[in-house]
Amino acid sequence: MSANNSSDVVIGVDFGTLSGRAVVVRVSDGAELASAVHTFEHGVVSTALPGASSVVLPPDTALQIPEDYRAVLGNAVPKALAAAGVAPERVIGIGTDFTACTVLPTTADGTPLCELPEFADRPHAYPKLWKHHAAQREADDINALARERGETWLARYGGRISAEWEFAKGLQVLREDPEVYARADRWIEAADWIVWELCGRETRNVCTAGYKGIHQDGAWPSRDYLAALDPRFAGFAEDKIAHPLSQLGAPAGRLSARAAARTGLPEGITVAVGNVDAHVTAAAAQTVEPGRMLAVMGTSTCHVMNAATFAEVPGMCGAVLDGIVPGLWGYEAGQSGVGDIFGWLAEGFVPASYQREADDLGVSVHDLLSRKSADQPVGGHGLVALDWHSGNRSVLVDHHLSGVIAGLTLATRPEEVYRALVESTAFGTRTILDAFAASGVPVTEFTVAGGLKRNAFVLQIYADVLNRPLHVTDSDQAPALGSAIHAAVAAGAYPDIRAASAAMGGATRDAVLPDPGRAAAYDGLYAVYTELHDHFGRGGSDALHRLRAIRNQSLTR
Repeated sequence: MSANNSSDVVIGVDFGTLSGRAVVVRVSDGAELASAVHTFEHGVVSTALPGASSVVLPPDTALQIPEDYRAVLGNAVPKALAAAGVAPERVIGIGTDFTACTVLPTTADGTPLCELPEFADRPHAYPKLWKHHAAQREADDINALARERGETWLARYGGRISAEWEFAKGLQVLREDPEVYARADRWIEAADWIVWELCGRETRNVCTAGYKGIHQDGAWPSRDYLAALDPRFAGFAEDKIAHPLSQLGAPAGRLSARAAARTGLPEGITVAVGNVDAHVTAAAAQTVEPGRMLAVMGTSTCHVMNAATFAEVPGMCGAVLDGIVPGLWGYEAGQSGVGDIFGWLAEGFVPASYQREADDLGVSVHDLLSRKSADQPVGGHGLVALDWHSGNRSVLVDHHLSGVIAGLTLATRPEEVYRALVESTAFGTRTILDAFAASGVPVTEFTVAGGLKRNAFVLQIYADVLNRPLHVTDSDQAPALGSAIHAAVAAGAYPDIRAASAAMGGATRDAVLPDPGRAAAYDGLYAVYTELHDHFGRGGSDALHRLRAIRNQSLTR
């Protein structure tokens, strides 16, 4: 560790799906002095554009409003600093992370196209959130052509590029609104755009470029390949996304006067290179060494892990050299719906009597369902569910799949369905771990972060289904803490991310242990899950795809 003042602090800002959180962190030991949250005014825009235009959006659309991101900087950052009682001059750096792939078209100076009056009523001018799944047809075309041509980069993504990533979303814009596509000088991840807002200069980070932008071995997909997709798409990489890439933990620039005025921070402090929420959390969880898998569990789950060497793991979101820390191969997998699935049931499909009972007990419906199902014997509900309510990210990489619940009877209770849904997400994680093991990439430890780390019922089911102990991050704001750790490195307080993680991160080891009896019993349910998973997801039946097509056609007539 290089010399630094023991009173130095850094700011970490985590931009989530519905809100942004700022945390003030002491550089010397990672102590979190205060935090503040700002909720996005517009949340996820999925039915109609805001404002007088009331443009109705097609199915599977998920957009956001850039001003909601700026509002986090102007509200959460100064509130966190005030709550910490820290003088602004003690702040030596700021780091940020974002959900990804959340991507937007801008002008050459970084102005989002949706903020130009002529494009305010054009959906494709707005940021596309990670959960925007309307580009599945484009992803299918990208994958089919890559397989046909033998594109070597496809293996780095488990054999499939996701509808969530940059190229599929960009191709959708070209096909559906070529005028917006032509006007977009830059197609940029929100993780890099927010850094542009902070320091006034465009940068691109190796993490989003590698995982979401198909940048491998120093190159983007070739102009020839892109032209074969669509002649108008030939220059997409070199014209709209190409830019020198910056290493994680490096400085992106200095806080501009405009950003200083917005945040209340001193002009000229270090701004760290942007990052992805799950990947930056590895530093906070002390999972930067090979074999230590981190699952960031919230509305969705992202699984990230480092390894010393590359191997082809089917259905991964990407394997990127330097993608989590410099010098190691960072792997990413994920599940598109986890907490969202539990919320779907609890908020929309329980009887009023359950809500009244929860109110009488002073607990949430989630807590009530957990209590009612906690003592059930494994398999006692007779159910198995597929966790595809928001599509499948890994290992099938297919966002036109949908959820399934098998085994329902007239005697099935809401709490039994709830337990089956929790188990389904654990089975989905086990499927991912099995894919790593089969590919020769050992997972030696499993650490949990994110909002669901506070749910003891969910964690116990995961420990039993995976039949392994769970470590749990100490921080409740682990992504924001991870961004603060990167800010400390960028500001020169530590020589690298590994050193800063060791000093500033933390996790409770063996926080949840598996029960041997329940773990053995889950093997039988997992076998049924795998059978249904392969039947509906690997070609046994295309019924789910046909249902999705029927739904979309009916909604767009």
